[in-house]
Amino acid sequence: MRKGIAISASALAMTATAAVAAPPATASAPYLTRGPSGVTIELATVNGSGCPLGTAAVAVSDDKEAFTVTYSNYLVQVGGNSNSTDFRKNCQLNMKVHVPQGFTYAILSADYRGFAQLEPGASGLEKASYYFQGMPTTGRAEHTLKGEYSDNWTFTDVNDVAQLVYKPCGEERNFNINTELRVNKGTSDPTKVSMMAMDSTDTSIKTTYHFAWKKCP
Repeated sequence: MRKGIAISASALAMTATAAVAAPPATASAPYLTRGPSGVTIELATVNGSGCPLGTAAVAVSDDKEAFTVTYSNYLVQVGGNSNSTDFRKNCQLNMKVHVPQGFTYAILSADYRGFAQLEPGASGLEKASYYFQGMPTTGRAEHTLKGEYSDNWTFTDVNDVAQLVYKPCGEERNFNINTELRVNKGTSDPTKVSMMAMDSTDTSIKTTYHFAWKKCP
């Protein structure tokens, strides 16, 4: 059984590739609006070597303040008898987030969790990007682990309130999440396996995305 989740990196702010017009943070900032009832998420498409068909699932929290993604086959490895393509995997989720009329949302933060076994000299990388279909602005973040390492890991991406990208009110735009795991052999012993996973061997290992809600005018 894996150990309890260990914080292995500090929060890293996501940066956007284009300027975003957003309201200033105030005592009544829109992100403080509670999530409405009736929110559902449908996986429109799932693509990538890290999430073969049937190995990714999405669930909305009871309070509608977040949703989780659980993977069951998202693992990269290098060294030993690993295949040459096993060092990198990715997953793109295209989701239809059904929101009651009068509300819209952005992604305030994301918590990524997994497990890594890295030999001395090896390293691991987790990357993510987020965007609404048809919009130019993309939030991106990446985190690294260096061997020797053998434990659960947690990385948190936090989006600045002033840069939140909301789905335009009254428009149907799917939300896309692209993630990537990569492990680099580096100077480690090539006969020994280094691996990094973002999977559900432990049922508490889930990726959690936190909504920011606001009411439409």
